[in-house]
Amino acid sequence: MKTKSSSVEQLKAARDFRAPQQLTDVTIDQFFSSLDTPRSLACYMLHKYGEHDQLLALDVKPDNYLNPGMFRDDYVATQFLSKASFLKTSFDRKSVAFKKFHEYEALCNRTNRRFENPTLDPQNNGASVWLLNATKRKISMILGDFDGEEFVDDANWGPGVSTLIKGYEVSGYNKFCAERGITRDLYSLIVDWFPVAYPSWSDHLSRTYGESWAVFEDGNNIVTVPKNSKTDRVIAIEPGINLWFQKAVGSMIRRRLRRFGIDLNDQSRNATLARQASIDSSLATVDFSSASDSIATSVVRELLPPRWFLLLDTLRSKRGMDENGSSLIWNKFSSMGNGFTFELESLIFYAAASAVNEYMSITSIISVYGDDVIIDSSSVHQYAEFCEFLGFRVNLQKSFYSGEFRESCGSHYFSGVDCKPIFLKEKLSNVETVFKLANNVRRLASRYGHNDFCDNRFGGCWRHLFSGVPEPLRFMVPLSAGDVGFVCNFDESSATRARYGIEGYYYQSLASLGVTRRGDGQGLILAQLRRLGPSLSSDIDGCCRPGPIRRSRLSPSALAYMFRPDIIESGESYTLRSRVRRTVVKALVAQWYNLGPWL
Repeated sequence: MKTKSSSVEQLKAARDFRAPQQLTDVTIDQFFSSLDTPRSLACYMLHKYGEHDQLLALDVKPDNYLNPGMFRDDYVATQFLSKASFLKTSFDRKSVAFKKFHEYEALCNRTNRRFENPTLDPQNNGASVWLLNATKRKISMILGDFDGEEFVDDANWGPGVSTLIKGYEVSGYNKFCAERGITRDLYSLIVDWFPVAYPSWSDHLSRTYGESWAVFEDGNNIVTVPKNSKTDRVIAIEPGINLWFQKAVGSMIRRRLRRFGIDLNDQSRNATLARQASIDSSLATVDFSSASDSIATSVVRELLPPRWFLLLDTLRSKRGMDENGSSLIWNKFSSMGNGFTFELESLIFYAAASAVNEYMSITSIISVYGDDVIIDSSSVHQYAEFCEFLGFRVNLQKSFYSGEFRESCGSHYFSGVDCKPIFLKEKLSNVETVFKLANNVRRLASRYGHNDFCDNRFGGCWRHLFSGVPEPLRFMVPLSAGDVGFVCNFDESSATRARYGIEGYYYQSLASLGVTRRGDGQGLILAQLRRLGPSLSSDIDGCCRPGPIRRSRLSPSALAYMFRPDIIESGESYTLRSRVRRTVVKALVAQWYNLGPWL
């Protein structure tokens, strides 16, 4: 067992460790050498001699392969650096992102004009008309009706920033304390009933900022975030109060889709179906280009029941402001960053696929997760044509309906063989980045061994990463622990059996804990009520789902629970966003799952 002083030394070693540039370069070379194919050699040479534009231009076409193993090797090699932020390229990723952004805004504009004048639209005929009406009918059936209490109870904060609350201070505590950003459309909807629905929150805002507490925002803020080595991704940061209620609608749609077999909380169904489809070719995996940027306003108005459209239209931002202060009126209905965009696109794509199945008298499985759609292979062309009518573009490079390859929700299969690649997104800089890459290499080696053993071709690469970390930091951890050490098999570890009747094994790891800050006041109480809502639901008078913050009366048992010493102590602090501190911990695992030996 490590002593307390050794833990201090380990933390100091972690703090002082800086991965040399050579560790990244040699690891890349060794990874490509492990694969030992003409494609991996090409990747090795292009990286070594700085031809990074050519490296990123490489592509792998599944139709050119008959052997799953050969395809997997080339695919893994080609994808390894496709998201690397450190490559020296000629791409202006931000400009590329905005070029595509404006392209899809123009597409939404054309779609809006078509739907606003259907009699002048040459596409508005035949199958498209029938499918449009069927999709509307199915969306209406899925959504049904809702009441105000459901809308209020389902509201919640997302984990990200808003137009007013940014940086490390993003938390439920600070959002309840200081979030006031709202569009005028939404304010006009909630102004009369907000004090009734959320009496404590409304009282805090009024006492702190006055009766005119709202900070009116013209719309959302347009920014870019990293996507891959070629381009960034354009998103929009929403006003905070809008986002609170957008999340409510997202939860409402999510719950309704689950009743029809579409669970947006679980991607595993898509992965399972993608594997099966790669074997029997019965299903197709369909992907869209910039799906969230293609949801035209007139299409949503046409497809959704009027009451639902009115609600979503009130919650969304109708204007966007870029970093230069220029504004635009959105042609799209909602962007990435809106709290219900993911659920809305899932709803549209599922209903459209269901309509196509009905039109073609197909009873095949449909599975949808955002813009990852799985449908019958025979319906792909009809589905793509109808989606184009709705203003969407099928991404032909990432859609597969023939041959032996399928990809959906990050799962990649060729004839049933798992071809999921790994990515090196940033240079190795600290011990955590080394842990992460080493573990990804080992998981890849395990997949190569059908999860029975680890392919020894990758052993040299893994051992190079392992030896690149100072000896005191070479923590050996189980697969379930994550990237807090080097994942390994039990016989490679120094785990100790738990004593005194406790079942399991102890191991050491380098964990990263969120940095907390102490707080008090109304914001903390509201944040705690929201966090404890589900567990208190049986104690709240007439309350279900996480809605206690809107109730003015709590039962005595609920109050007793809230003010238990352990609850109060845990509620005196909140976690800062993206701020962590290291600590060496001794953790307990009940069962040690092995990756298989190196062979």
